[in-house]
Amino acid sequence: MSSDKQLIVIQGPTACGKTALSLVLAKHFQTEIISADSRQFYTEMEIGTAKPSNEELNSIRHHFINSDSIHHLVTAAEYEQRGLEMLRQLFSKYQTVIMVGGSGMFADALTDGLDPVPTDEIIKEKLTERYENEGLDKLVQELVTLDESATVTIDLKNPVRVIRALEVILITGKPFSSFKSQQPKKRFFKVHRFAIDLPREILYERINRRVDNMMENGLWGEIQALYPYKELKTLQTVGYQEFFGHLDGKHSLEEAIELVKRNSRRYAKRQLTWLRRTKDIYWLSGQNTEEQFEEILNTLK
Repeated sequence: MSSDKQLIVIQGPTACGKTALSLVLAKHFQTEIISADSRQFYTEMEIGTAKPSNEELNSIRHHFINSDSIHHLVTAAEYEQRGLEMLRQLFSKYQTVIMVGGSGMFADALTDGLDPVPTDEIIKEKLTERYENEGLDKLVQELVTLDESATVTIDLKNPVRVIRALEVILITGKPFSSFKSQQPKKRFFKVHRFAIDLPREILYERINRRVDNMMENGLWGEIQALYPYKELKTLQTVGYQEFFGHLDGKHSLEEAIELVKRNSRRYAKRQLTWLRRTKDIYWLSGQNTEEQFEEILNTLK
């Protein structure tokens, strides 16, 4: 396959406008889009993951959106394998493919590759038991002590991610963060990586407004339907756990909404921290989709 094939990667924090920009690019290059959003894989998680609308999905073909059920956790390693196979198919038809998503580890898995990460069920069970008995904060404190770098790459509100990081550290004696491949694997395509960078006050206002819009568009009904499955790893995430906490009687619905906004803002900060540690990324200065689109075209020239 020709090495002049190019993957244009659009990244940035939640609610920054990645979807709109990716659609404009896909229409311009007359191509398809691969999602690198680890929450949009799941069919049952519709509103709370801010998937593209049906109209947007119908205007450009997307891959890895609604590709799996919440009952199957897609790992970054699995995504790397499936994504590479999809890219082989797409590059047989197109010169350019667009990848979009806020999940840094998943995007990196496809562009650079991941080192094999070991697992041990006994250690995982012991950590899970500690989480149930001592709470998440204790495990987070331990992770900060053992591998502070990992705390900027994972969702610290997600016990599954925290337990996984500690599991790898305890098995190997190495930092979890070191298992991001230091030497990118050779790919059969060129990668052009772009990130949207909005002023913080604009980004936070967009995050808050998005949560309000989700509630207006039926998020509460989605939460209630998913509540029986709240223990699934796929649902241990911002935008769902806060509402499950309300249904468990921990806080009011209004408090749950404010927690979603707060935790989404914190998640955005972690996404930006991850991206700022990424090499060979072009930060877009444009404040709207049209400006960002023109900036990308000029950069590619």
